[in-house]
Amino acid sequence: MYSPYIVTDRDGGIWTSYGDEGIYGDHPESSAGLARWDTDGTPTWSPRGRLPVWPLGGSAGATEEAAAWLAWYSHKGAFLSRVDPATGDITSYRNPLRDTDGIAVRGTRMLLTHRFHNRPGAELSRAELVDDAWVITAQEKLRLPGPVVMRCAQGRDGVLWLRAGDSWIRIEA
Repeated sequence: MYSPYIVTDRDGGIWTSYGDEGIYGDHPESSAGLARWDTDGTPTWSPRGRLPVWPLGGSAGATEEAAAWLAWYSHKGAFLSRVDPATGDITSYRNPLRDTDGIAVRGTRMLLTHRFHNRPGAELSRAELVDDAWVITAQEKLRLPGPVVMRCAQGRDGVLWLRAGDSWIRIEA
């Protein structure tokens, strides 16, 4: 079971998103595309058909207080989903960017990144939630101290931690 993205929440939950190897495999949690696990490896949440379309793979994840945010894609486009683990409720939005590999969320503000693989740069986009849609408000190309690789960004409570070479860069939403 291959998971291209893993993020933890404040309560110790482990959120995973899966690529096609997991989704089209025979494990019930990975076949749903997104899952939450406890520290013993017991599944505690799955979408159970509550996503707008069937996911093909995950591309980024972040936590905001108790909620988890997952960026994922399908044949119908790219999406951002907010999951409240207390209720299981899911709110999904169209992702305003096609290729997202890092996100961080604080309220109605979001950071999204797109890396330039094995090169010392990334594109940073800032977005605002306006009328139930994420709208890009600013974009910039970041020159970083080292190359960026897959799964180089981690989002927690509105802060995006971006790994570049041997350094971590902190960016706030």
